[in-house]
Amino acid sequence: MATETATLGGGCFWCLEAVYQELKGVQHVESGYAGGHVPNPTYEQVCEGSTGHAEVVRVSFDPEIVSYRELLEIFFTIHDPTTPNRQGNDVGTQYRSVIFYHTPAQQETARQVIAAMANVWDAPIVTELSPAQEYYKAEDYHQNYFRQHPLQGYCAFVVAPKVAKFRKVFADKLNAPE
Repeated sequence: MATETATLGGGCFWCLEAVYQELKGVQHVESGYAGGHVPNPTYEQVCEGSTGHAEVVRVSFDPEIVSYRELLEIFFTIHDPTTPNRQGNDVGTQYRSVIFYHTPAQQETARQVIAAMANVWDAPIVTELSPAQEYYKAEDYHQNYFRQHPLQGYCAFVVAPKVAKFRKVFADKLNAPE
């Protein structure tokens, strides 16, 4: 079975992780940091905004079950790609909308999806498109965060609505319940 990797940033990584964990064809989702200049950054350093990193998820997926294009279509549905360095009340470069492509084919697919999505949004898409860069896994307490803390305030009011929207819009793409 062939596995591909996607690295995406669209605000808080807890939101993206929670959605992609429920997507059929996704084998693993990990929260982390990419796109910065400081080696092995901590969450606190990334939150200060001085490292240049974005909060991202690294998604391992089976392209025979879910395509990279489908991952990106979901990505553009569950976050606002028109707000630079911001998702809702989360403000800073660490919350920027960014696609770190791993291959020329991913780069081209991302360009096509961004162009297609331009008609969906009322404002210009500001999502960065960059080659994959050094990636650092986030601290263990960030992994599987929504699954472990669904009633925590941020999860209940920010993550849960995004997961609900994903489940409604992409019901045919959900994993079978465990």
